[in-house]
Amino acid sequence: MSEADFSNYDVRRVMSVLPHRYPMLLVDRVEELIVDERISAIKAVTMNEGFFQGHFPGRPIMPGVMIVEALAQAAGVLAMESFNLVGSGKLVYFMSIDNAKFRAPVEPGCLLHLNVEFVQKRPRVCKFAGRAMMGDQVAAEAEFMAMIADPPA
Repeated sequence: MSEADFSNYDVRRVMSVLPHRYPMLLVDRVEELIVDERISAIKAVTMNEGFFQGHFPGRPIMPGVMIVEALAQAAGVLAMESFNLVGSGKLVYFMSIDNAKFRAPVEPGCLLHLNVEFVQKRPRVCKFAGRAMMGDQVAAEAEFMAMIADPPA
């Protein structure tokens, strides 16, 4: 697939690929997707996020687990597109998270750049490396594995 096929990858297209919906949808758009290689996506972090009510009052910071979830959702888009599974009903499930590191707080108003690449790609299980960036600053990074499977009955 050419890069032009992914030139208008807005939130509506993301929702056609991922089962997540508000408040759990954490990918707002895809900026670049190279099938079988990598994805660069965006999460616009706003004060309206539900987790900011309690994390933390007076100093809103996006929880690290939500940043890793955003990376995993970007990886889900990459996997679904790479395996040509969009519209198939298949789901991408987290299996493991390794070497997660949180480098800088993510606050409302940030544009979080989600950069994920395949480390290992097999038909049912994939390993990814992800890095969440705010400009040139690393906010978080992790390696994680996911499996592609049918949804629960």
